[in-house]
Amino acid sequence: MVLHSPWRADFPALSLFEAQGQTYLDSAATAQKPQALIDALTGYYTSGVANVHRAQHSPAERVTRLYEAARQRVASWLNAASSSQIVFTRGTTEALNLLAYGLEHRLAAGDEIVISALEHHANLLPWQQLALRTQARLVILPLDARGEIELDAAARLIGPRTRILAVSQLSNVLGRWQPVEALLQLARAQGAITVVDGAQASVHGRHDLQALGCDFYAFSAHKLYGPDGVGVLYGRADCLDRLKHWQFGGEMVRRAGFHSADFHVAPMGLEAGTPPIAGVIGLSAALDYLCSLDAQAVRRHEQALLEHLVAGLSVREGVRLLGEPQAALASFVVDDVHHADLAQLLGEQGVAVRGGNHCAMPLMQRLGVPGAIRVSLGLYNDGEDLTRFFAALDQALEILR
Repeated sequence: MVLHSPWRADFPALSLFEAQGQTYLDSAATAQKPQALIDALTGYYTSGVANVHRAQHSPAERVTRLYEAARQRVASWLNAASSSQIVFTRGTTEALNLLAYGLEHRLAAGDEIVISALEHHANLLPWQQLALRTQARLVILPLDARGEIELDAAARLIGPRTRILAVSQLSNVLGRWQPVEALLQLARAQGAITVVDGAQASVHGRHDLQALGCDFYAFSAHKLYGPDGVGVLYGRADCLDRLKHWQFGGEMVRRAGFHSADFHVAPMGLEAGTPPIAGVIGLSAALDYLCSLDAQAVRRHEQALLEHLVAGLSVREGVRLLGEPQAALASFVVDDVHHADLAQLLGEQGVAVRGGNHCAMPLMQRLGVPGAIRVSLGLYNDGEDLTRFFAALDQALEILR
């Protein structure tokens, strides 16, 4: 199949993979990195490093400018009203844990935290543990057959005791966009705080946060062609002010004595210690790279790849798709074949996919499967990648059957 990616050459690792006979179809776990990012990180390290916000010498001033320029870059990319709404974290998981601890003082016994049945563990376990600490109740929104949160059920379950709604914008297992705007509207009507997990969604657009209207939004750099170890928590200004500090240390404090301290407000008050400086600068470079592309062309390319993937899986005997995927990934199971065995045989043929529960064990339980194979696509994938995948899949299934 001819589905050429005009951006493939921007990712040097892919040439190495091709020489090794490897095909990378696991971008939902982490994406490969463009040369623009590699150059930015090399430039930062070779130009001299320093810590941010805490010295008067020239290297520190230069790095602080880069760091705060990256904050502004992220704010612009999200269409946030101000760069002060951007808190740098070490990933989506840390951002969501920050919220679960920072909002603890706003919950009491009998209050409700609403999530959905499709959540990644990063957007389940922090709220689960918060409910246990406060004797709040965790409410689970059900899914329909397509893998979409049921709005009729949500309208019944989001009520006057709802204090927090936390949902994923795009499922990392089902690849389906969720009706987040409608869910946010239901939660706002009850005065609830709204949290959107954008870890899978952010790279595929739909991240105008003023239009979306959520109180908090979290994502990780490594899934959108940026470095690992860095993430973003966006918060509306009045909502950030509600958060209690959850980590304590250098630079987040205005004044400290032995028995009391006065802390900075967000964002600095939520960034204790030395932040992931190189990662933040790299994230800015990754966003510059993404913004240099034709976003519509990228979306058309990814959609064409997904359609080809779904069509190829649908015609193979015994293969069952989970839900109805819409964006760059599809998960499937095969009758009488264990996902781990299939993933192993695909890997032995040089095809990198993800096999397992995808950090969504409760979802797998509700779907009645122990795990699944997930094929996830990046803008660098092409038709040849899927041709190699289908050939490897057919070979593996012949062996396993």
